[in-house]
Amino acid sequence: MIKIGICGAGSFSEAFIPLFKAHPLVSGVVLADLIPERLQKVAAKYGITETCASHEELCQSDVDAIAIFAQRHLHGPLTLKALDSGKHVYCAVPIASTLEEIRQIVDKVAGTRLVYMNGETCYYYPHTIYCRDRFRKGDFGHFVYGEAAYLHDMSHGFYQAFQHSGGADWKRVAGFPPMFYPTHSTSMILGVTGARMTQVSCLGYVDRSDDGIFSVGGNNWDNPFSNQTALMRTSDGGMARINEFRRVGWWGRSSSNPVSIFGTLGSFEENSGGQFWTELEPNKIEDLTELLDCPRNHVPKEDRHLHEVLQKDFHSLFSKIQPVERLPKQFAGLRNGHLGSHQFLVDDFVKAVVTGLLPPIDVWEAAKYCAPGLVAHESAKRGGERLDIPDFGSAPSDWERLDPDKPL
Repeated sequence: MIKIGICGAGSFSEAFIPLFKAHPLVSGVVLADLIPERLQKVAAKYGITETCASHEELCQSDVDAIAIFAQRHLHGPLTLKALDSGKHVYCAVPIASTLEEIRQIVDKVAGTRLVYMNGETCYYYPHTIYCRDRFRKGDFGHFVYGEAAYLHDMSHGFYQAFQHSGGADWKRVAGFPPMFYPTHSTSMILGVTGARMTQVSCLGYVDRSDDGIFSVGGNNWDNPFSNQTALMRTSDGGMARINEFRRVGWWGRSSSNPVSIFGTLGSFEENSGGQFWTELEPNKIEDLTELLDCPRNHVPKEDRHLHEVLQKDFHSLFSKIQPVERLPKQFAGLRNGHLGSHQFLVDDFVKAVVTGLLPPIDVWEAAKYCAPGLVAHESAKRGGERLDIPDFGSAPSDWERLDPDKPL
């Protein structure tokens, strides 16, 4: 049994608190937040009796692990603080916002053997699971090309989210460069093929909105780009295009994270019209839309003020192919989200901490997902100059990986 500390009492954190509390291998939950009123309100709502007034206080407590649900630009420093305190870490994406922070986190995990897991929801999306299984069977053949995107207009809930978490200066953090948040896109390709991105050339769209969020001087990164498109080389000889758009008139049928992966033998295509598997021979086209559909769950009254996109993100059921049978029975009927991924994320992290085994999305995977975007932003600032993406290595061969389907 382990004790979990949760850093952050915002709306995203609330989607995970009931799952951590319900997990049969968790003995207790401690909640931390800098805003006293919010801390007290959320703790009372979920029956949490132990609270901390800061991340530092949480790190000094008796928790075994800390789950970080803070503003994205704070993930690197907060993770390093938790690891320095000897705590295992679960952190929402991205892992960090500088290459140096990524290097420090990777080195810290390698040296301490503390469990680190990145909360990348797309790794557990139905279409990612489907493609990963078929890729391992060889059905794709050799990887040729992949394209993935995070098409999330600011008006689709992002204004609300940043205002909720950023305080009076919320615009200063809302201008976070789109490519600093690439993992929803990169993970859907790299989480299937197992490769990494090696080079990138990126272009940026200079924002034209009058709200001043994406502008030089308007945010902490002097970032003028609201949309960025990157072309990347992969370590297995293939190519990938990644789109990170925050001003885009688009509304997809399935999700705001479409992905297509093309191989020499078979391909998966996703667009606003559906999801399809195709093969070179015998000229096969299979409509997977119903198989991979992840319907929205009932949205409670307290969340109906959220934008429809966020309602769907935070309240989803499972698809027909997700391995629900391996989840704790205590999760049945509890809140889930982001195409059924939340429950798998919590279960895998808790099991990894209890066993000391590597979780599916370990620190090396997290680095592979995030680093390409950081370099891509630098490329965009240089007008698309092709740049090398650093290799942060892979997990030690003697560190056994968790088998989520194997009973403990």
